[in-house]
Amino acid sequence: MAQKKRKHGGWQDRLVDYVIRALIWSALRLPVKRRLRAVGWLVRRVIGPAVKWDDRVRANLDHVWPGLPEARIREITNQVLDNVGRAFIENYDVPEMLARGARYQVSGPGLAAVEQARRDGTPVLFVSGHYGSAECARCAMVARGYQIGGLIRPMSNPFFNEHYTKNMHDICEPVFEQGRRGTMGLIKHIKSGGMAVLLFDIYDSSGVPIDFLGQPAPTVTSIADIALKTGALVVPFFGVRHPDRYGFDAIFEEPIPHGDPVEMMQEATRRLEARINADPGQWMWIHRRWKPERQARNQRKRAAAKISP
Repeated sequence: MAQKKRKHGGWQDRLVDYVIRALIWSALRLPVKRRLRAVGWLVRRVIGPAVKWDDRVRANLDHVWPGLPEARIREITNQVLDNVGRAFIENYDVPEMLARGARYQVSGPGLAAVEQARRDGTPVLFVSGHYGSAECARCAMVARGYQIGGLIRPMSNPFFNEHYTKNMHDICEPVFEQGRRGTMGLIKHIKSGGMAVLLFDIYDSSGVPIDFLGQPAPTVTSIADIALKTGALVVPFFGVRHPDRYGFDAIFEEPIPHGDPVEMMQEATRRLEARINADPGQWMWIHRRWKPERQARNQRKRAAAKISP
């Protein structure tokens, strides 16, 4: 018998949110660098293993880079979980993130195009993945007077989602929640000459299979579609953490030329791949990016549908 799917919004979600709020409250009592180290350690040593995130990192690494030495797997896993913890707690101190963003370097071959777009009122879509800290890079630009919105995926726990999304709004408006209404709001914002951040490295069953680190991964083309519809620049950008895991650089790469939407997303994927290959510990390997079993199952279903009378 299939297990009944739990509805969200009940007492279990409320309890989890109480625990998360207590963790956030306690962490925010610490000086910022000690706070980041503490939450990074907690996720690396306690939370990550408890919810099997370390197993998921290992499975993803084995899927794309089979044969990695065990020591290298452990090193990457520790870096990934540490980064997850730091990125989480950073979002709950927006003034500190904005102040840090104002101090650290903003650079890259695409920065001049972004500055020109701002002067001309040309819309810009900043595309990135869950690498380093996209929010830190966004804060670096907001601290310099840019208005950069975004599209976020709501959390399944509605109590946690309430304060999580509030932080995204506090960094800079407008922020839209994923869905038809949010997407239409985003398009309207871009059409008016706005700028927004979009992350594309999440599994989406409706996406086009694009090779990512050597394995096909369903990838949405909506970013390219919106850019073509609105005339927006598509600029890959990354918040790359320093070795001390506190400082970072906001790096803006050359804009992706307009063209075929799939080819545009292939190029965006290549840019992210290059960053991951250079420093894999900064990418969030806990996501189920490939889901090879589901891809194979969906492919069999499509093949069966084609031959059925």
